[in-house]
Amino acid sequence: MIQVFNINEKFDKISEYWSPKIAGELNGQYVKLVKAKGELIWHSHDDEDELFMIFKGIFAMDYRDGTTTTVGPGEVLIVPKGVEHHPRTVGEEEVWLILFEPMATKHTGNIDHEVTKHKQDWI
Repeated sequence: MIQVFNINEKFDKISEYWSPKIAGELNGQYVKLVKAKGELIWHSHDDEDELFMIFKGIFAMDYRDGTTTTVGPGEVLIVPKGVEHHPRTVGEEEVWLILFEPMATKHTGNIDHEVTKHKQDWI
């Protein structure tokens, strides 16, 4: 099935932070859109790398070794599987993220937490 969507229109439908929404599907992966503000919990993914494409805002990723990667609009960050990370936003502006992930990927990885979304909705 051919899929066409407008990213801005999809982001306009998202009101919750850190709650990935599925916008498309390809090759066994979902295209997920996420609005972020503040921080998410420390976690890792044992079986998959994570790709973050920053559409709007400034995004930071902290790692257990004490380093941080900061990225902005138009940049892509790939975190290898098994690397524990702590995603967060920089400043007061919300961040819009585009994720490309296997369908089974949980946004809190190997951690089951109160913020874990067990069911991700299509928008």
